[in-house]
Amino acid sequence: MQKLVVVDSSVIVKWLNQQDEDLLEQVDKLMQDAQDMHVILIAPELAKYEIGNALLLRKKLSMNEAEVTFNNLFAFPIQFLIQSESLASRTYKIALETNITYYDASFIALAQEEDAILVTDNLKHQGKYSKIKVISLKDY
Repeated sequence: MQKLVVVDSSVIVKWLNQQDEDLLEQVDKLMQDAQDMHVILIAPELAKYEIGNALLLRKKLSMNEAEVTFNNLFAFPIQFLIQSESLASRTYKIALETNITYYDASFIALAQEEDAILVTDNLKHQGKYSKIKVISLKDY
């Protein structure tokens, strides 16, 4: 049976641009698991915006580099899910309870709603919620 895995932006950015990134062996294994159909990757739609911001501000890609990178992003075996009203409420509640951003809470809420595992390289924030299984990317 396939495992449902929520990947956050910290993981997806590593697939898109490996320059100055660590844990590349782990992200490659996770992608291989998805391609081999051992896991199904999902993420909130919000991840696309966070990724775009990371590519613009942290990676400082040129327009041409960004276009190639976005082509790769949309070809990845990741299902980006739109936030429903109930998921928005769940996200807000988690953000309040854990004192993290709504953005970070959106990945946790999606994992909880879909009964999925969350894989992140942002354990400082994503690991604050004990009601879901969170795996640090370094441990994948």
